[in-house]
Amino acid sequence: MIDTHCHLTFPQFVERVDAVMACAAAAGVVQVITISTASPDARVCQRVANAHPSVWFSAGLHPLHCDDPNDWNELRECAQDPRCVAWGELGLDRFHREPPLDHQRVALDAHLDHIVQWTSEGLAKPIIIHCRDAFDDLIPILRACGLPPTRFVFHCFTAGPREMQMLLEFGASVSFTGVATYRNAPALREAIAMVPLERMMVETDAPYLSPEPVRSVRPCEPAFVVHTARAIAAQRGIAPHELEAILDRNARAFFGLPTPRPAHAAS
Repeated sequence: MIDTHCHLTFPQFVERVDAVMACAAAAGVVQVITISTASPDARVCQRVANAHPSVWFSAGLHPLHCDDPNDWNELRECAQDPRCVAWGELGLDRFHREPPLDHQRVALDAHLDHIVQWTSEGLAKPIIIHCRDAFDDLIPILRACGLPPTRFVFHCFTAGPREMQMLLEFGASVSFTGVATYRNAPALREAIAMVPLERMMVETDAPYLSPEPVRSVRPCEPAFVVHTARAIAAQRGIAPHELEAILDRNARAFFGLPTPRPAHAAS
């Protein structure tokens, strides 16, 4: 399986990435994308990805880090690395009061303008969207930026059917975390039932949001993405191995990830 969104550079992991990836491999998680929050973090993500064959990374400015030091030229340089497979995460967040939404909007507009420019220069990449309580604000902005809707994925979707309908009508893909396994998320399960399978992915957002049945385990790790996939398979009435194959195919096509070579049995 593939964990399409985690944060291996966060303090919970950065000193033990080898062990985290070993646990992931033991659980059958063969590829991981570690997501950046600003240009200094993107550099660390780049080093982690180049040190681990099963890790890729993104380059972007997170809305909650929009007041952090950030260098657009450095993000562009990171994106030139073949192991950089996406822009982001970027977007808007109304759940947190800081930084103010107007700061987030300035950063988002600048980020989208840069992505349009970088795309024209040959750095076209998919775009990872952070959207928390901000669908009505964000989707019109994305629609107006001129980038193809199919290049966007809304990560960590935790809203309900209304927001999912907006997302699907816009034309983006969507990714689910361990929240999909929580008993207190019925509206999210209604939304999951609406998604065409070819537009769906899964992630951990580790170190956050550990899924059932390991919800009490902290931090969440990439290995746990298998639980989210199995829960969604049960919700959709699909055999787990069939859904996992679909999810992996979607993720590889969207992010341009290679298919891992199968391990050869000993002769």
